[in-house]
Amino acid sequence: MLREAGIEELNPAQGRIMFALWQGDGIPISELATRTQLEKSTLTSMLDRLETAGFVIREPDPADRRRILIRRTEKDQAWRARHEEVSARMIACYYAGLKESEIDAFEATLARILENLMSAS
Repeated sequence: MLREAGIEELNPAQGRIMFALWQGDGIPISELATRTQLEKSTLTSMLDRLETAGFVIREPDPADRRRILIRRTEKDQAWRARHEEVSARMIACYYAGLKESEIDAFEATLARILENLMSAS
């Protein structure tokens, strides 16, 4: 499905960066590091690749020109639309034949597992 939609060009960590930017665009690297739980040094090299690929741009903060903000591009907006379409198809495939109560129980269990992992790190 990913290859068909042409969205396999980003790796999971890059996808996590883009997802964080979908929640709030135009943020400093320090905030992006917090949102993605990636080290700033790792994030910087990944942002270099995303910028080269045309997904993000770096711009000076108008309020403080010493600070750099990370912004999404039009290319990312088109990629996001394809990503959301594929995500909807994948979710329909994952949950096919399950009752709503089964889906709710499954998602609640996954949420608890995630909480356990987050508190352990």
